[in-house]
Amino acid sequence: MSDSEDWSFPEELQPSPAELRFDLDSVLDAMVALRAEVPEDAFTASILGTERGGNGVVIQDGLVLTIGYLITEAQTIWLTTNRGVVVPGYPVAYDQATGFGLVRALAPLGAPALARGSASSCARDDRVYVVAHGGRRHALKARLVDKREFAGYWEYLLDEALFTAPAHPEWSGAALVSEDGLLVGIGSLLVQEAVDGRTVQGNMLVPIDLLEPILENMLATGASGLPPRPWLGLYAGESEEQVIVGGIADSGPAAKGGIRQGDLVLEVAGTRVNSLAAFLRAVWRCGPAGTRIPLKVAREGDVLRFELASVDRSELLKRPRLH
Repeated sequence: MSDSEDWSFPEELQPSPAELRFDLDSVLDAMVALRAEVPEDAFTASILGTERGGNGVVIQDGLVLTIGYLITEAQTIWLTTNRGVVVPGYPVAYDQATGFGLVRALAPLGAPALARGSASSCARDDRVYVVAHGGRRHALKARLVDKREFAGYWEYLLDEALFTAPAHPEWSGAALVSEDGLLVGIGSLLVQEAVDGRTVQGNMLVPIDLLEPILENMLATGASGLPPRPWLGLYAGESEEQVIVGGIADSGPAAKGGIRQGDLVLEVAGTRVNSLAAFLRAVWRCGPAGTRIPLKVAREGDVLRFELASVDRSELLKRPRLH
């Protein structure tokens, strides 16, 4: 993602106010730029960096919704509106299961809130808009090219993620806006998508529907209110119906339990797994964080059995400071 504001989409890719059924200015003004600073000794610093930048969208007075990896372990957050107002923010919550993060502005933003809709109202091939901080020149006309399962190697799974094309280059925390001008998703990743028989870059976005059941608890407690999932620190992928260990988190349960990069995961608690999604679901069915997770793996022609002592990933993260 670029830190420069000196760019814009071509005019034909920007939403035209004359073609819209909603007030574009109010949608644009709900967006903020988000900059976060994370200590060098933070658990996520080596993976996500110590200086992170992206977007957020105001969903209530002074409350900003973003993608959580931007703010996890952040000690300093700054929010900038389209009108040039810059205020500090405090990380209220990060939900590992959905990927959503919430930030509370510590001074008035003077920015409107964007009303939330539902991703269920959007169908494949619908016109949508991916909107980042920076006004109309940073807003992109796009298509919803798919709604499907997404599994991430960092032990993350969405039953139905949203996929759009073309790609927005500043996707992190960007707002996905429906044809009715409602917030229906939050930008998470840059991905490759098949569109009209060719492969193009697109974005994966988290449906806003996942926020509604947990928002109240996130605001009250900083967590979703659901039992934390067991985390193994096992970065896996899939190939030809095999689950392959691509990496291991330092000092995580997998590393401590003897799992190695290159191992093939065959079973979880006696259940055969042949995809990353199946692997994650089998692990999570074993119980909440702290549950011991039995694995059967193949390594260099041998079949080995392990029992990993899972943990709550959030316990490894630095807590935010209130300035």
